Amino acid sequence: MAKNPSGSPDTGPGRDCGQSGFSDTSAGATKKPTPGPGRDGLRNSGSGVSAGTARKPAPGSPDLALLPIEAMAADSSHLLQSGFWAAFKESSGWRALAFRVRRPGFGGDAPLLVLVRPLAAGFSLAYVPHGPEPGEPPPDCPCSYLEALSRALKPHLPRRCLFIRYDVPWGTEGADNFPPPFCPPFRKARLDIQPPDTVVLDLGKSEEALLAEMKPKTRYNIRLAEKKGVRVYPAPPSSLPRWYGLYRETAARDGISLHREEYYRSLFDMAATHPGPRPRLHLLFAEAEGRLVAGVIVAVFGIRAYYLYGAASNELRNYMASYALQWSAIRLAREEGARSYDLFGIPPRDDPDHAMYGLYRFKTGFGGTILHRPGSWDYPLRPLCHRAYRGAEALRVWYHKSFRKRRAARGRGGS
Repeated sequence: MAKNPSGSPDTGPGRDCGQSGFSDTSAGATKKPTPGPGRDGLRNSGSGVSAGTARKPAPGSPDLALLPIEAMAADSSHLLQSGFWAAFKESSGWRALAFRVRRPGFGGDAPLLVLVRPLAAGFSLAYVPHGPEPGEPPPDCPCSYLEALSRALKPHLPRRCLFIRYDVPWGTEGADNFPPPFCPPFRKARLDIQPPDTVVLDLGKSEEALLAEMKPKTRYNIRLAEKKGVRVYPAPPSSLPRWYGLYRETAARDGISLHREEYYRSLFDMAATHPGPRPRLHLLFAEAEGRLVAGVIVAVFGIRAYYLYGAASNELRNYMASYALQWSAIRLAREEGARSYDLFGIPPRDDPDHAMYGLYRFKTGFGGTILHRPGSWDYPLRPLCHRAYRGAEALRVWYHKSFRKRRAARGRGGS
């Protein structure tokens, strides 16, 4: 899911947040989008309290209160806001905090999961993945809501927490309809943790309707893979080492970072043993000429399905196995009751010069709705230290987004 395995975690020019038009496509389209500024402009613009104790934000903020609850009791319909995700991230060194957010007149309490990660010298950061709920921001400016939430969260966080980073679940629909930037004091993170741009399929439609909405080349490639004898089948978690070998090959080819193999094994182990609501994880393989050529990991959580990770071999790519594999994953998610399928990450635009343009063409070829979320935004709690962290993060971004990709491109050119 998070394509940024590092886990690391400019002020926008406008004062008017332009809230109208936000939607949460993963649960179904809800509002007609309103055009916002381009993605490039958005990117370049700028300790605990005992359970049961609710705190309100400073006077003048929207009326809300936080009630701490056990992290494993988080009952969000979003995978990354669930008790399962809290348990999984705690197993990898994060601390999970969960709350009920109370806003009178907004349909009851909303769940909120906050992850805290320790840094050097006793500092830490807080991260809210695909939260807060509800998926639609309140009818007032979403920045004022998030600022009030941040002030309410501060007493619950470690004293030396530098900032709170938000990856909100809402966004705007349409290929070139980007959400507006957040207003001060929020600052755009140097690095997006979750992919802000994605494609979401409506699985409430029939298979025939889903096929009809695909681009003709995608339908052709699915049938071509079938004609060439590509075999797609579910694999047990014990086959993860084979998948991880392909994933390493993919990472080297595309210049992306990846977790160690133990991370993915732990994800499957947690999905099998977690006592509360947990996702159904599927490892699917595609073979051509008896050789493993592609593999995906897909999660179905409630009525939502997520294409988390995909890997493909450098060989036999003319068999179009990835198309047959993805179509099989979509049908499996639909059979298991999912109402939406999040392809989880595309480049922001239909830009042939983008390094990942092939990924854009592949995923958008399956139809669906393009959703642009705002990406990762920080609420500084210690502004000077946050500024230093941003400088260090900028170096990591350069290494992962520029240096590694250029090196991978040179390698492909010399092969």
